[in-house]
Amino acid sequence: MNTKGNARLERDGACKDEVRQVKVVTWTGAVINLGLSFFKVAAGIIGNSQAIVADGVHSLSDLVTDAAVLIGVKYWSAPPDDTHPHGHRRIETLVTMLIGALLAAVAAGIGYNAVTTLMEPHPGPPRLIALIAALASILSKEALYRWTALVGRRARSSAVIANAWHHRSDALSSIPAALAAAGARFLPGWYFLDHVGAIVVSVFILQAAWKISWPALRELADRGADPEDCRRIEQIALATPGVIEVHKIRTRRSGPGINVDLHVLVHAGLTVAQGHDITTEVKRRLMDEGPHVIDVITHLEPHEPPDRIA
Repeated sequence: MNTKGNARLERDGACKDEVRQVKVVTWTGAVINLGLSFFKVAAGIIGNSQAIVADGVHSLSDLVTDAAVLIGVKYWSAPPDDTHPHGHRRIETLVTMLIGALLAAVAAGIGYNAVTTLMEPHPGPPRLIALIAALASILSKEALYRWTALVGRRARSSAVIANAWHHRSDALSSIPAALAAAGARFLPGWYFLDHVGAIVVSVFILQAAWKISWPALRELADRGADPEDCRRIEQIALATPGVIEVHKIRTRRSGPGINVDLHVLVHAGLTVAQGHDITTEVKRRLMDEGPHVIDVITHLEPHEPPDRIA
């Protein structure tokens, strides 16, 4: 098998391994989210803590994003077909937008609830089990965030990274619940900590939602590759034997990948077959060595020396 075939097989194998890792970490997160939700709700009821009960309900929202990733990865990892000749990576972008929107909704809900219930009377002091549930949530969801974010970066998946931030938002939202449980238990009368902490956390979650959604919005608006990636693409193309000049480089993001369209100038005396071989080599090099290039369209042009043009 030739070098090109080996490179393709390695790339396909790496892609399958990344999809497998995404599924493993997302399924693990879904199981943990489900267990934490039931544990926190039960602990909140038994431990007399409304904050922990609300935090347990919030954990259920993570199951929605887990499901979105598990369903979405099946489609965005599929190869191009007749109806989607450029691939399905925009599905990942849509999933990322969904997660960002859910995070924003969660932030708004936490902030609104904290403000509107500020003057409401509180039940008696919570029991220790409520505080234990909140601390368990903080530790487990932060660990799950770190693992999911690592897999997302390796797979260059914005949707998986967004889901990781949803895990962290759950850990952050457990902080005011833990403060409320601890404050109400050890410092009677300090119930306001729950509300103040919830408002601060909602701002952080809203900021995370914006960081997730903004790049996805730019991609849906056909944002091109970063300047350094474009320079790298030009350098690789110019380094190909037979290429005299490269211009009109256009790029478009598709999930974590980049689609490239460029004009390649070769010696005017070459045959069509020779020019085709050069552009084929340009495409191979860009896809093997470029900054996550997933497709290349080359336009062959003859290079006319300045003295001939004159």
